[in-house]
Amino acid sequence: MSLRLSTVILPVRPWREGGRDQWVRAERLGFHTAYTYDHLSWRTFREGPWFGALPTLTAAATATERLRLGTLVTSPNFRHPVTLAKELISLDDISGGRITLGIGAGGDGFDATALGQEAWTPRERADRFAEFVPLLDRLLTEGAVTQQGTFYSAEEARTIPGCVQEPRLPFAVAGNGPRGLKLAARYGQAWVTTGDPKVFAHGTPEDSLEAIRGQLAKLDKACAEIGRDAAQMEKILLTGFTPERNTMLESVDAFVDFAGRHRELGFTEIAIHAPIPDSDFAADETVFEKIATEGLAQLG
Repeated sequence: MSLRLSTVILPVRPWREGGRDQWVRAERLGFHTAYTYDHLSWRTFREGPWFGALPTLTAAATATERLRLGTLVTSPNFRHPVTLAKELISLDDISGGRITLGIGAGGDGFDATALGQEAWTPRERADRFAEFVPLLDRLLTEGAVTQQGTFYSAEEARTIPGCVQEPRLPFAVAGNGPRGLKLAARYGQAWVTTGDPKVFAHGTPEDSLEAIRGQLAKLDKACAEIGRDAAQMEKILLTGFTPERNTMLESVDAFVDFAGRHRELGFTEIAIHAPIPDSDFAADETVFEKIATEGLAQLG
């Protein structure tokens, strides 16, 4: 599989004050997909503007024509499969079948308690995710679903007419634990990773590559257990969370080196964040655009 380059546009700019322009620019620059985070707020951006993912993607769908769109990632922290399925079917229709759902188990950040509940433990998140994904799969592929679950239920839930993309819009499943990898193997058209958080702050690029190599080996095993060839599965690296986070967008050469090493591991898509001044994702706009237009060509 060839390597594709995508971008992540955080929903921090009002639509009429530069928000729309970012999505239009992403299409103009030739990115494969433009993703956004699906959170209620996120880390250092908590005290500033932060807009909803699905309305933002809906607006982006009407402002673009070819660009694929998606979430990296949606989680059960504040979503229910029934209502999420209805919104995704609507978004897939509005976009003309250009939506990818990045989906993960969620974390213990602000989203985890915003609805007034106690944050779930890692095991509780895994339990919910294991129920969330199969039900969402059913809702997006069947016209009517009834299912009684421990955490999520549906009672004659109608999801007609279904997705434009058949049999449903693709799932890009984020998961590195045994249960998450099994869900990715069974339900994912793609697998997503940010690398290993244990080497993020103090590890070396070589440490990170070795850790990701281990993740990929576990994915291979999970796929093999159900008779699936992992080599046929898309593999997405969401950048910004590996030891090279501060250097990989400094120049086209730095990006090409980074991308080449991860392509050798088997990645088929790399997603880079659109620059946001004075933030964890600050970067030179000129270099960002050169990477978008020249990076893959230089990679060869």
